[in-house]
Amino acid sequence: MGRPRTTSDEAILGATARAIGRHGPQGLTLAAVAQEAGLSPATLVQRFGSKRGLLLAFAAHATSTAAEPFERARQEHASPLAALRAALVHLAEGVSTPEELSGSLGFLQLDLTDPDFRAHAAEHARRTRDEIAALLADAAAAGELTAEAESGPLARAVQVAYNGALILWALTGDAPLPDAMRDAVGQTLRPYLAE
Repeated sequence: MGRPRTTSDEAILGATARAIGRHGPQGLTLAAVAQEAGLSPATLVQRFGSKRGLLLAFAAHATSTAAEPFERARQEHASPLAALRAALVHLAEGVSTPEELSGSLGFLQLDLTDPDFRAHAAEHARRTRDEIAALLADAAAAGELTAEAESGPLARAVQVAYNGALILWALTGDAPLPDAMRDAVGQTLRPYLAE
């Protein structure tokens, strides 16, 4: 009988996220993740098989938890639009420097070139867009948006604004990222806001 696990997979995946922020996926090593998690590299190999296995588990976990920031924001905000803004700001909280965003963009390279990673990324993007669309539909039903606001196309525009705000912020650093995110989403929604 093996020893009980003292560190959950979720804690290891959190350590993986922090290590990716520092090293990017290409520079990431099992030793770096192990140090971040307070484990040995051999433990990571036992659980995930390899660096690729760990990164795939990380991608799968991100996909399976894509709705969580939106669910939490719904509980914290009565207004669907306030919940949407809060969820998108929360999604960007893991990025505080352009260098940290670089790690995420390095992961995007994996997403674009490896079919296994791409499947997770595409599903994550779809789930995120669905959550945005649901909040926009709720906002329309609550009278926060005009009748012309179609939740599907507008959700795509908001998702594009979110991703674009991340890139522009990393390049220009004109404002703190939460402010840049609120501005980008606000500009996208402004034509559809009810008076």
